[in-house]
Amino acid sequence: MPYACPRQRRRGESRRLGPVFEWCAIRPEDGWKIVRVIERGVTRMLIPARIGIVGGGASAVCLLDTLSRRGEVPQCITVFDPSPHLWRGRAYQPDSATLRVNAPPEDMTVRAGDPGHFARWLDAREVVLGTHTDHVDARSGIAFPPRALYGDYLEQCARGALTRLAARGSRIGLVREGVVDLVREDGSLVAYTAGRVPYVLDHAVLCVGTGEPADPHRLAGRPGFVADPYPVVRRLAGIGERDRVVVLGSGLTAVDVVLSLTAAGHRGEILLASRRGVLPSVRQRPVEHAPRYFTTAYFRAMAERGERLALADAVALMGTELAAAGSRIDAITREIASGGSEDPVARLRRQLGLVDGTDPGLRILQRAVPDTGPDVWPLLSEHDRSQLLRDHYRTVMSLCCPMPPASAATLLERADRGLLKVVRGVERIAAGPLEGFQVHSADGVRRADVVVNAVSPPAHRVPRGAAALIDSLTERGLASPHPRGGVRVARATSGLCTDGETDRRIHALGDLASGSLFFTFGVPSLVDRAVDIADAIHREVAHGAVGSADSMQTV
Repeated sequence: MPYACPRQRRRGESRRLGPVFEWCAIRPEDGWKIVRVIERGVTRMLIPARIGIVGGGASAVCLLDTLSRRGEVPQCITVFDPSPHLWRGRAYQPDSATLRVNAPPEDMTVRAGDPGHFARWLDAREVVLGTHTDHVDARSGIAFPPRALYGDYLEQCARGALTRLAARGSRIGLVREGVVDLVREDGSLVAYTAGRVPYVLDHAVLCVGTGEPADPHRLAGRPGFVADPYPVVRRLAGIGERDRVVVLGSGLTAVDVVLSLTAAGHRGEILLASRRGVLPSVRQRPVEHAPRYFTTAYFRAMAERGERLALADAVALMGTELAAAGSRIDAITREIASGGSEDPVARLRRQLGLVDGTDPGLRILQRAVPDTGPDVWPLLSEHDRSQLLRDHYRTVMSLCCPMPPASAATLLERADRGLLKVVRGVERIAAGPLEGFQVHSADGVRRADVVVNAVSPPAHRVPRGAAALIDSLTERGLASPHPRGGVRVARATSGLCTDGETDRRIHALGDLASGSLFFTFGVPSLVDRAVDIADAIHREVAHGAVGSADSMQTV
């Protein structure tokens, strides 16, 4: 049978649908099943694929933008998300202007191949509003806009992508429920929402975001315990000006808490409490560098040849890359090795002094890990991966996810006044005998009035809202949990992997793929993986394995 829209007809037959639309059909045996839609003389090419995007955060926006800019667009796209802050996720919801993005604009764009997209959006916004707001960090020369403003950008990009898709003939659906089950049925996928409404799909992309912070000390429900600091304008509002605050963790979320409390006039002591006490590094002034040796193309070619990569060889290749840029691998290895031993405040002060440093080594590493890390990681042996995670993961992440220099300066100023300390070797935090909390570490017991949870999500990295779906996929043999987090996926397509086979229908984008791909949460990584997934879906439809011209429907 030929494929057509809105209903099947004989090959080559066309029909006017009022004054606007006309269609024609191409038989499946002719190759790629394409529906051509003509609106007022403009030809649009639709691939007969019904795509369901499970989750509506930043990763979904990257995917929608990618799909909307292809020569052929899916015939139907439905987004499933119950969040009150659609397109923003947990990180970019409306919140205090104190919270800034931690990366330069070129690393925050959702537009594949267009690093200037976010910067142009910022400029256009100022023109439209007739205002000028300076988000530029004085030390690094980098613009770090408020995170809530970046959420506005995500919202507008999502709306723009959906508008482009609809204008080119895609049927768009938005379901304000989560997906709790996904099954194979009659050659298609059927997604069931929390309300048990079924939706027929050809492809599903899991964009479920990150998990909630872990609660390692089991303090949930205790008075004075803040389980999740976001949004800070609401969650931190009850903290007294002189309260002694313990922040669990020492990463970027912990930095957000310190910045927010400082901006609100908090004058009590803040303790950053963690096992290793490694703070994020300080972002340096950018330099131009195009990789020549440590490249995505090089490692993808290795994967295609079925080759493996020793960690020592990867380090040596990075050394070659650094040497070509006038740097040395020794400086990087020393920085990594000293992460757990150097005094955190002294380390912060030293790194802040290197913002204008001439050595490009750290900048090159910060670019290589998110860009190339997902290609290097699958080539390493299990022994090398375990060693890297055990010995260096936290430090590498602290180096490759740096804070703006202005944030570092605020932390240092507070530390110099005796109002900020980093406590290492925290063993236990418990409720006090009467009120408050007791922090037990290697160097004694400290008291706290408030504990703010800023630790990383649990190791399994499956958000609570997606747990039912992942459990269902696992039980049905459609997903395999990865021991290091999330589910197993294929590097080339981000398709779910089970029993050595890659699913060509179900893909994972974002933190859910962290166990397989190592670095998944930066926007450049999300954009790269979105392109991989879009390519994979287009190839699958081109091969004629799936596809229907029927509109997105419930069954």
